[in-house]
Amino acid sequence: MSQKDLSISEMQELQRELQEQFKEKWGIQKPEDAKLHLLFMVEEMGECISIIKKKGVKSILEDKDVRNHFLEEITDVQNYYIEVLNCLKITPEEFSNAYIQKHEHNMKRNYEKEYKEKYK
Repeated sequence: MSQKDLSISEMQELQRELQEQFKEKWGIQKPEDAKLHLLFMVEEMGECISIIKKKGVKSILEDKDVRNHFLEEITDVQNYYIEVLNCLKITPEEFSNAYIQKHEHNMKRNYEKEYKEKYK
């Protein structure tokens, strides 16, 4: 398999392909399914956290088997994230614009000041 840098639209298309293949078993995807996919995503995040907790970051960086296991779990997180976008019909452009706006907002933030005020 060649190395690839997938775009959001490519990932969404791959997820639609998977949904199509298993539609008899999984049913037709509906907007309401986004909630379930978010819950599954959190479950997969827990599996990522478990690997970090049990094996440590150093193992993810240096041990091929641990790294591959972590990549498998973080890919599951990404798959569910993409499913949420698909369920809610969020386009790659819509998400990209929101991401850039949030990034620009975050670049101007003073996190230390915000958290001091928030947690007085």
